[in-house]
Amino acid sequence: MKRLLALAAALAAVLVPPLAFAAETLTVAATAVPHAEILEVVKPVLAAEGVDLKVRVFTDYVQPNVQVVEKRIDANYFQTQQYLDEFNRNRGTHLVAVENVHVEPLGLYSRKVKTLAELADGAKVALPNDPSNTGRALLLLQKAGLITLKDPANPVSTLKDIATNPKQLKFRELEAATLPRVLGQVDAAVINTNYALDAKLDPSKDALAIEDSHTPYVNVLVAREDNQDSPSLKKLAAALHGAAVKEFIKNKYRGAVVPAF
Repeated sequence: MKRLLALAAALAAVLVPPLAFAAETLTVAATAVPHAEILEVVKPVLAAEGVDLKVRVFTDYVQPNVQVVEKRIDANYFQTQQYLDEFNRNRGTHLVAVENVHVEPLGLYSRKVKTLAELADGAKVALPNDPSNTGRALLLLQKAGLITLKDPANPVSTLKDIATNPKQLKFRELEAATLPRVLGQVDAAVINTNYALDAKLDPSKDALAIEDSHTPYVNVLVAREDNQDSPSLKKLAAALHGAAVKEFIKNKYRGAVVPAF
């Protein structure tokens, strides 16, 4: 009888597999390039640590925050700290930055001219229309010598804060995501690097002017106050600072995206 019981137990161990380890799902919103691409790099790392990373790609800068606030998504990775601060102020929300990840130098692009000097008087220049990126774009144009601002260091300057505009440039403020699509309709446009890369523009070659690597506009991983310290988010933050991500950014984007760690 003992032998039969032992045999039955052995067969049960073979025929009935152990319960599968239940991975914790973490859903993160991102824009396609480079954020979603970078998140794909850390998926295997997180899977090995029991986190099933789901990436949801968005084309705008509003819904990723709205859906995190509404708890439809756990976190997002697409924005700078400055944009996040402005969003929180305007919406009365309390999203928080969990980790700094990378920098995307903002650039001025054109399909009509090859140098800043070729920009004609009265040229039409498109800018992103959200406050933090408008101010950032104006700082870039000031650095390029095209305008001066009343407060040269103000990161949230508006068109009303332009002190001098020697070429009498004409500015259009448009949603950031649409700027690559209108590039052929204006003389130049200031475009966020994620949208520039998505449009097959090479910031290191195609930009007429570009921020340097010391820009304070760092892209951050963002969550809510109630989940910012969750184990899965901590694992994601650590993975985004890993050697695999640094190497991927270096080889894939060649200076168009720069690690912030």
